Amino acid sequence: MKAVKSISNATDLAQVAALPLLVDADGTPRVMLLTSRETKRWIIPKGWPMKGRKPSEAAAREALEEAGLVGRPSKKPIGSYTYFKRREAHFDLCRVDVYLLTLSKQLKNWREKGQREAHWFTLAEAATLVDEPGLIALLLDLARTKLEAPSRAKTRHGAALTSGHSAQV
Repeated sequence: MKAVKSISNATDLAQVAALPLLVDADGTPRVMLLTSRETKRWIIPKGWPMKGRKPSEAAAREALEEAGLVGRPSKKPIGSYTYFKRREAHFDLCRVDVYLLTLSKQLKNWREKGQREAHWFTLAEAATLVDEPGLIALLLDLARTKLEAPSRAKTRHGAALTSGHSAQV
């Protein structure tokens, strides 16, 4: 009898993502979502780990390349989710570790400018737009944390105290 290989976390492909978050002057947290280049689904900036960079630094680099966002990533992931990455002939299961990105600024020009649509959304709005259940749960958890403890949410998650939520890429 042949053994059947099962899908487990050990076989997942690992990616890193940045969750660009800011807090408006009125105290509303907002997250930037981008469209993927091929399917135009709403996502957060993500990509593959980079040799010579810590995972959090690679996540920040993805936000820079995909949306021109400059900021400081959290040292540890605030959560993770899985999704099926579309390939030419199959799908791969990927696990994505998510790092909160405290914003400093957005550049005027960056590598993938014009290749994606990007907007700032409230956490609840963003949760209705993304497809991955784990990312939805992460966004809703952050929204609940903000509602339960407004002052702690900013400190615990490191959200930038900035305004200008109407910025677009």
